[in-house]
Amino acid sequence: MNDLIKRKLEILPDQPGCYLMKDRQGTIIYVGKAKVLKNRVRSYFTGTHEGKTQRLVSEIEDFEYIVTSSNIEALILELNLIKLHDPKYNVMLTDDKTYPYLKITNEKHPRLITTRKVKKDKAKYFGPYPNAYAASETKKLLDRLYPLRKCVQLPSKVCLYYHMGQCLAPCVKEIDVDTYNDMIEDMTKFLNGGVEEVKKELEVKMLAAAENLEFERAKEFRDQIAHIDTVMQKQKIVSSDTTNRDVFGYAVEKGWMCVQVFFVRQGKLIERDVSIFPIYQEAEEEFLTFVGRFYDKLEHIKPKEIFIPQSIDADILTELLEVKVLTPKRGQKKELVDLAIKNAEIAVAAKFQLIERQEERTIGACEALGEAMGISVPLRIESFDNSHMHGTDAVSAMVVFIDGKPAKKEYRKYKTRTAAKHDDYGAMQEVIRRRYTRVLKEGLPLPDLVLIDGGKGQMEVAREVLEDELGLVIPIAGLSKDDKHNTSQLLFGDPPEVIALKRTSDGFYLLQRIQDEVHRFAITFLRQQHEKHAIQSVLDQIEGVGPKRKQQLLKHFGSVKKIREASVQALQEAGMPASLASNIHTYFHSEENTTSEG
Repeated sequence: MNDLIKRKLEILPDQPGCYLMKDRQGTIIYVGKAKVLKNRVRSYFTGTHEGKTQRLVSEIEDFEYIVTSSNIEALILELNLIKLHDPKYNVMLTDDKTYPYLKITNEKHPRLITTRKVKKDKAKYFGPYPNAYAASETKKLLDRLYPLRKCVQLPSKVCLYYHMGQCLAPCVKEIDVDTYNDMIEDMTKFLNGGVEEVKKELEVKMLAAAENLEFERAKEFRDQIAHIDTVMQKQKIVSSDTTNRDVFGYAVEKGWMCVQVFFVRQGKLIERDVSIFPIYQEAEEEFLTFVGRFYDKLEHIKPKEIFIPQSIDADILTELLEVKVLTPKRGQKKELVDLAIKNAEIAVAAKFQLIERQEERTIGACEALGEAMGISVPLRIESFDNSHMHGTDAVSAMVVFIDGKPAKKEYRKYKTRTAAKHDDYGAMQEVIRRRYTRVLKEGLPLPDLVLIDGGKGQMEVAREVLEDELGLVIPIAGLSKDDKHNTSQLLFGDPPEVIALKRTSDGFYLLQRIQDEVHRFAITFLRQQHEKHAIQSVLDQIEGVGPKRKQQLLKHFGSVKKIREASVQALQEAGMPASLASNIHTYFHSEENTTSEG
């Protein structure tokens, strides 16, 4: 704990609010809330902590706080600050599942479709459904009951759906708005639990048709009722009423929380969501934050009711979400919450060992690497590699590993501009200069370690740019390979020396993964550039083949190799005039070109 933190801890207020933890670069790494700021923030810097909290505390170099007038204001502010800053220690680890929904589109002639994307487009969404099959079957049922249009673009004449009675044919008829509104109202009623009411209406119509001796029509109504029963009875009843509700349960073990959410629709348990993530404050506070963020996602539509465990303040969530939030104390509703809690306990127990091992291989490997090198834990590592094809198409690549895992959105590719052919040192110098000039200009996060795929020479040119030109002091290490092109040694220091790492250690394995990844990324980019230039250089040399002809040939044959092998007739079938087809064939089969390209 530094002197700045000590001074700030002494003047913390005993009021509710939010706190923002910062690392040595001033980046916000965690946002939390507290009923009493003084007690909560001080708790991070006193006593002992679990490994995860200790790791967070070890990175804190400063903090800020914002006082609020109530706990609900603190919760709302915390959610907004997390959304704004996206701190790395607030990131939740979820299963990233998307759910199918039924959607009534907001169009002049509305449609009923299945979708996994919920948007703010004034459409009506219903769900989620347990899987695509369940959503599809329900859609088929509603298509039989309510004849909304099916086509995306209105055709010029009626289609098969019109003849089947499943479309009103707005393509050729003027449909009254009230007709659509009535159908949408009935569909909404059905999807919100009014299944029995719809069945009764169909039964009345069936009996009326039978009395009028319209037996075919009566049979259609009877089949629709039977189809409703078939679709709706496939799911297990878990509640005696049909109120749409979400049921939450959670469990905590060794600094990790698992939250299970059961989606109950029309009295049936249709799907669940599982999230497991590290926590750094009281479990009840973390749970409140989780629920707030859960409904901040568009795909999680708020139900009529939410059930939560008794240990949680339901009033604060009711105020936040503007939905009825309850803590059932007995009966069937409490059994649902208990079931969610039980599932959370089982899930966190089953997954904890896997999570713990993954932590050893990622953040644990970073800690081991930092200890071996005598530097701060390198949680952000940026690695560079150069590649070229016999001196041409020279490229470089950078990959980023954060907390021991690849951050692919931050990868970068470079075409070298100023470095001469075969000048590996010049290429490395150029790319390091371009990368960190931009980092400084745009205020991007600096790495804790720069890894160079190369030896002492590459390390030295990187150091000259970072320290002498840009004034940055960032640890630089080199990775050398053995005769089999496998990671062999880690070089570090001034002058560079070999850092002893066991080949079976997590730290060495992390270096292998980084070196393999940056090499793969660079080679892939090199091949893309070489193939692009090869296509241009070969086809552009043939008289009469311009950009459009070239595109036409590649689209037809798929590659230059197949164009080379094509006969004159095949080239004509691809759309080439007879004279041009002959020229192309002659070019590829002349003795000079066959020799040079062979």
